[in-house]
Amino acid sequence: MTSASWAEKPSAVGRTAKTLVLTLIAAAILFPVYMVVLTSLSTQETVSRAGGLVTVPGELSFAAYEQVFAGGVVTRAVLVSLGVTVAGTAISLVVTTLAAYGLSRPGTLLHRPLLFLVLLTFLFGPGMIPKYLVVSGLGLIDSYWSLILPVAVTAFNLVVMRAFFMSIPAEVTDSARVDGASEFTILRRIVLPMSKGVVAVIALLYAVGYWNAFFDAVLYLNDSAKWPLQLVLRQYVYQGQSMFAGQSGDSVAAGHSLPPNLAVQMSIVVIALVPVLFVYPFVQKHFTKGVFIGAVKG
Repeated sequence: MTSASWAEKPSAVGRTAKTLVLTLIAAAILFPVYMVVLTSLSTQETVSRAGGLVTVPGELSFAAYEQVFAGGVVTRAVLVSLGVTVAGTAISLVVTTLAAYGLSRPGTLLHRPLLFLVLLTFLFGPGMIPKYLVVSGLGLIDSYWSLILPVAVTAFNLVVMRAFFMSIPAEVTDSARVDGASEFTILRRIVLPMSKGVVAVIALLYAVGYWNAFFDAVLYLNDSAKWPLQLVLRQYVYQGQSMFAGQSGDSVAAGHSLPPNLAVQMSIVVIALVPVLFVYPFVQKHFTKGVFIGAVKG
């Protein structure tokens, strides 16, 4: 009996080709990160010699990071982004978990109409103007809640978690129900301990979404003191504004040379990347299992 092609042991040529392709993909991903980090640590002379992003290490300096955090703008923006990410992820995770568990129980009230409304959002979005009018009508303009409540639940995450809950054997929950456990007790003490993988994945998806979001801040936040890090990143990197336009004279008079503007911009990019790069390795082992089990078994 001939085994399936995907079950056969790969040949030496196949393994070599896969290794080469994966190496090229990894290089294509890591090389830009390497240039960004190296440029953020470079002096004006090194940046000028490179004519842009630095690829060959020269004299290294932490002046860009010192200047960024000394200014207070980025430090405040980091704290805002951290606060929004932590609070938003917690709220989204609680609401998504409760809604997904409720929709995973076929006998719950208005189960099918509510599920239909959730699935309908895959096809039709609210639009920018109606969404702004709702946020404005609720009095959330210039409030941090405007960055959390409008995106508190994502239909994709809800459907994935619901599908995972449905994959849990009914005998487990039925036995607890016979013993007199309430639905909340079943969810807290039985379902959630069995769903750590998908919960970790959904938490990561929400956290990355809150951390990277900037467009809602553009629409709803008029006070620049409330800007999250991504909006500061957009202003000083994408739009090319200088953080030290008014500091040149003072710095020269004090005998301190300002770091190159490109190094400052890349240091902000690095600061925005670090939290995601730090958290992802701890959740990566759950990522494939959580998403695929939830999606396939639903």
